[in-house]
Amino acid sequence: MPVKKLQALVFSAASVLFVAMCIPAAADDYPSRPIRLIIPFPPGGSNDIVGRIVANQLGQKLGQTVFVDNCAGAGGVVGTDVAAKAAPDGYTLLIISIAHAVDPFIYKEPYDPIKDFAPVAILATGTNVLSVNPNVPVRSVKELVELAKSKPGFLNYASAGIGSFQNLSGELFKLLAGVDIVHVPYKGGGPSMLAVMAGEAQVMFSSIVQTVPNIQAGRLRALATGGAARSPILPDLPTIAEAGVPSYVASDWWGILAPAGTPAPIVAKLYGAIEDVLRSEDTRKNLDQQGATPLYKSTAEFAAYIKDEMTKWGPVVQKAGMKPE
Repeated sequence: MPVKKLQALVFSAASVLFVAMCIPAAADDYPSRPIRLIIPFPPGGSNDIVGRIVANQLGQKLGQTVFVDNCAGAGGVVGTDVAAKAAPDGYTLLIISIAHAVDPFIYKEPYDPIKDFAPVAILATGTNVLSVNPNVPVRSVKELVELAKSKPGFLNYASAGIGSFQNLSGELFKLLAGVDIVHVPYKGGGPSMLAVMAGEAQVMFSSIVQTVPNIQAGRLRALATGGAARSPILPDLPTIAEAGVPSYVASDWWGILAPAGTPAPIVAKLYGAIEDVLRSEDTRKNLDQQGATPLYKSTAEFAAYIKDEMTKWGPVVQKAGMKPE
């Protein structure tokens, strides 16, 4: 065999061996510095609350700080785009919610919500709470529907923005109850809740994760929850379906993505650490106090779940005529 050809073969084999050796090394050494967890919404909303609960525990599990970066705008699109374009090295992660499955039907996204991300792990799920400003003269879903039908367009509901869980929940309610309630989008779940408590808006369909403390403090009056069954954290409240809007069910969820191309061993290491976090007593207690329930799915199951949610909510967006504002 010619010397040059032999040298080429040796170099090629050495290159393959080097790459094979480097991949597990990357996972073994990971993480060697702090990890950025992008939350594409402002502080105070459900994404922020769940993200911070998990970030604190995940940092302890990995031995590095997991710091939260609230990068808000355009219903989550701004922060999600930052994550999509980040280096695929495991040092930038993204919290997503139901909005990730809905935004493609509303916005012209500068990224592909499926192809540009590597699913890591789903975290938890939580229902919504239909609540009103205490000055609104209703104490049940039935009374709210009657008021809305007697004065079309008089009431308005606040949301975290176009395509947010609150927006979806409100539009689903309008469709099923046959009422005209005006949507007022805010820049995040925190600002929308402040608006209802201040009386700028009267109604909201907020995530139970962010609502319970304000219900307990009397700053909001809860009428019903939106899950398929009553919430264990608010067991005296009927579901919206029980209270007069049959077939109504709306539940939010949260998960973590990495940029596409993140090495599989790093994704696997993150998945294992997150699973440990979700099964820890501290995390379950913190989530339970907020009305959220941990979910356990494989990375592949989580990827399929995102696609299923897109199929489920796309028609709701189209029927409601949701458009960016």
